[in-house]
Amino acid sequence: MSSQPKPIYLLADSQLLFLRTDGSLYLDSIRNAIEAASPKAAYIGASNGDQPEFYSIFEAAMEGMEIRDCRMVSSRFSTEEASFLTTADLILLAGGDVIRGWRLFEQTGLKELIVKRYYEGALLIGVSAGAVQLGLLGWPDDGFSPDNVTDLFQLVPYIISAHDEEMEWEELKSAVQLLGGKFRGIGLPTGGGAIYYPDQSLAPIRLPLNEFSFKDERITHSVLLPSSPEGGISS
Repeated sequence: MSSQPKPIYLLADSQLLFLRTDGSLYLDSIRNAIEAASPKAAYIGASNGDQPEFYSIFEAAMEGMEIRDCRMVSSRFSTEEASFLTTADLILLAGGDVIRGWRLFEQTGLKELIVKRYYEGALLIGVSAGAVQLGLLGWPDDGFSPDNVTDLFQLVPYIISAHDEEMEWEELKSAVQLLGGKFRGIGLPTGGGAIYYPDQSLAPIRLPLNEFSFKDERITHSVLLPSSPEGGISS
C-alpha cells in the first residue's frame, strides 16, 4: 500500500455515499483513490454501539463502489478484527455519540491503529460523529462548555460540527469563541461534506460549508462554496 496520506472525507450523513449523477457515484473519487484491485473496507461503529442496521447501510454503500471485502470492527476489538483493520484500504468512522465512541477508541487501542493506518495510506471517511472525531475537539451531546472539551484525532485542523444548521451552529460558534479563537470551526450541512487534502486544503462537497473564526472579539462567519458542480472533487 502507498504510504502517502490520502484525502480525508468528512460527511454530515451517509447521503453522499449513495448519491449518483448521470449514473455514476457522486463520490467516485473515493474508489479511484484506492489502488488495490480488491480493496478491504472496515466499518467502526463504536459511536453508535455497533448497531447492525447501520453496518448494513455501510455494506450497501461499499457495494455501490464495488468494494465487497467488508467487516465491522466492533467495540470489543478482537484480535481478528485488529488483523483486518491492519490491512484495510478504507476505514469509515460511523455516526453516533462523539465522546462515547472516542472513549472506546482510547480504551481499545483503536485510536492508535486508525492514526497509523492513515499515515500508511488508508483512506478515512468520517460520517456525522465520525467526521467530528477526525477534527480537533469534541464535547458531549448534552452541550458544549469549556470544561467538557475532549481532544480528538486532530488529523483535520478544524473544530467540526455536523448537521446543526437548524440551531445555527450555536455550539460550534461557542466552542470557537470560548477557546479564544485559537481554532476555526467548520459546519457540515445535512447532505453535504468536505474533503481535507494532504496539502491542508479543504474542498466543500455538494453544498457550501460554514466556517467560523473569532477575531477582534467577534465571531466571523464565512461560506465556502464548492468550486465545481462536483464539490471540488478530482478523481
